Parts: sequence; C-alpha cells; structure tokens
Amino acid sequence: MTAGPELTIDQLAGDAAVERLYRQVFAVLARESGAMISDLELLDVDEAILDAFADAGRDGLTVDQAVAACRPIDPGLIHRRFEVLREYGAISKVVERPNERFHRAAFAPYVMLLFLRRLAEQGGQAELHQLLTLEHVSVTAPDATPETGQTTISRLTRIFRHLGNELAILAAGSTAEQLGDHAQLLWGNKGLISQAEEVHTVVLGRWPQLDRECTALRIALAAYADAVEKAAGRLIEQAGTTRALGLLSVETWLSFARTADEDDLAAVLDTFVFDAPAPWFSPNLLTEAVESGRGANTVRQPPPRPEGPSQPPPDDIRPADDAEALRATAERLLGDGTEVTVADVLDGAGDWPSARRLLADLTAIHHHPDLSYELTWSGGLRVDPAGDPSWVSEGTFRRAESR
Repeated sequence: MTAGPELTIDQLAGDAAVERLYRQVFAVLARESGAMISDLELLDVDEAILDAFADAGRDGLTVDQAVAACRPIDPGLIHRRFEVLREYGAISKVVERPNERFHRAAFAPYVMLLFLRRLAEQGGQAELHQLLTLEHVSVTAPDATPETGQTTISRLTRIFRHLGNELAILAAGSTAEQLGDHAQLLWGNKGLISQAEEVHTVVLGRWPQLDRECTALRIALAAYADAVEKAAGRLIEQAGTTRALGLLSVETWLSFARTADEDDLAAVLDTFVFDAPAPWFSPNLLTEAVESGRGANTVRQPPPRPEGPSQPPPDDIRPADDAEALRATAERLLGDGTEVTVADVLDGAGDWPSARRLLADLTAIHHHPDLSYELTWSGGLRVDPAGDPSWVSEGTFRRAESR
C-alpha cells in the first residue's frame, strides 16, 4: 500500500477549518462529549446560552455571567452545556491565555439551532426547495463544468432515495396516525419533483455524457413518487372510512376548500346529519323566571340596634388627640433650628425600630391639621451599605408658616 500525496500547508489549513466548523455546528447536538442530544430541553439550554452571548456584545461573557443571564435554568445544567460547547469550539476564550475568563460564541452553532427549529416545525420542505433552487442556479451558471453537474445529480439522487425509503417504510409499517404525524414531506411533493426534473433536464442537455447519473436520478424520483402515492392513498382511505379529518394536514384541507367545486364540497358532508338543537327552556318557564326575578327586594336592611338609651363609648376607645405629644416630638427634633433632614433624624434614632417610629411620627405631624410643620421629599437617595437603614430618600422636616 503506497502513501498518498503529501498535503501542502494550505490544504492542511483548509481541512482544519472545515473540521473546526463541523465541530462548532454539531456542538449544539452534543449532550456530552461524543454524544447526541436526546432531550429537547438541552436544545433550549444551548439556545439560551447563545442568546446570552448575542445580548452581551463584543465584551463576551464569563461562565457565571452566562448562568445569571440564563435564569431560571438550573445552574449546574448551564455549567455542563457551557463546557460541552467550549470543548467543541462553539464557545472560545476572547483572548487565548491561561487566566482569561471571558468567552465569545461562534456564529455557526446558532445558525444550526435555527435550522433545527425550522426542520422540526416544517419537516425540511422549505430547505429542500431552496436547495433545489440553488442546484439549478449552479448547473445553469456559464462557468459550470461536467464535475459540477455530476456532483449535483449525485446529491439529488441520494436525497430522493432517502425520502422515498423513509416514506415507503412509514406507509408499510406505521399506523395512519403515525404516518400523518411524520410524513411532513408527503405534501407538496409535485413541486419538489418538478424542480428536480428541471435540474435533470439542464444537466442532461449540457453534458450528455452524464446520462448514467441522470438515469439514477430519474429512478429515485419515480420511487419517491410511488412512495408518496401509496402513503397518501393509505391516509385518504383511513380518513375517509373513519371520518378522522385530523389524519390529513391542514394545508391539504385548505387547498381542497379553495380548489374544489360546489359538488365536491357538498359531497364531503353527504353522510353527516345535522339536527336542530332543542331549546333548553320553554318560553313559559323563561317568562316565569323573569317575572319572579323582578320582585326580589334589593333594599339593604339596617343591622339591629340594642334596645334602650345609647350609652357613650368607654374612655379607652374614644379618639384621642395626640397633638401635644406630636408637637413635643417636632420641637425636640428641630431644637433651635427651622429644619432638619430625614437622614439626620433616622441616624440619631440609633436602630431601625426606633427610626421607623420616628418616621411614622414625622408623617403624622405633617398630616395633623393643627400642627404647623411639614415633611417634604425630593428625588435623591443616600446609599450607605454599612448604615441602618442602608438607604434613605432625601427629605426635609421643617416648620411651616401656615397650613
């Protein structure tokens, strides 16, 4: 066995770049190193991490910052996925040095997540249509070579073989419900086949020597069309006998409703019988209920009063006027001055319970109609982590000339 030609530096660099990109793309699929994701929650975790990097800007994120940005996800799970993404190269240090804490995210993994979401929701039809369009542009380009046409035909042949095999297996061994859930590529297949046939026509017309490859593509397209017909026939037969309209996709019913004539639309409901609903109540019962409802007495009756002359309330529950006590508190706080700040009052209280009572007294003095003092507030805020309280709004307690 002879060794192959020795690769140049440029070829090795190109291979390394391709490998690095593959590792970044498939990092979003790795549950752990060398494994694949088996839980949809891990996709959400990866997406949350990459979203956090997108919001962080060019400064990047540390592991702890990523955990804080991804709340309320389990921090342990964030740490594990962060390490997996970092090992695959999807996340790397901003500067390659031992003590670097900040990381940046690559673009490829997030694009892979977007494709995964779209493939899961739409079954890949949109991507396949786009691929066929790009292949058509590629083979019709003026500088296209026979190698370009051969590569395109081979790629499309494998794609339609995969699709035909999957649909054939689903149609033969799955229930009607499973077939309806998993056969996303079953609907709209005529457009896919037409696009592939257009590419086939261009390649065969430009490079007749590729007839063998084009024949393989025609066989793959025919096998795919047969599988589609069998799967669709089974679904329609099952839906027609059981009236389980949910077995067919919404797009199929919408297309039928838009394109069918009046006879076809009416035939859908031939076997259905609709009975007019019986009234729940007779007119006499409704009239009687309305009349009886009108006579309801809605006047509130006063509560019963004790008999005999009313007695004055005891002294301990009579309202007390604490104006003198509040005035004494205000004069003690103001002293010889005309105003004092709320921060000084609270600092002089000693502890928070006493400060809280003083603040309540200041508020009561301000609102008392017979006391000429006022309490005003401004928008400032004093912050002192070591103080008690640690923050105080800027306010002033002063004598007022008139109320």
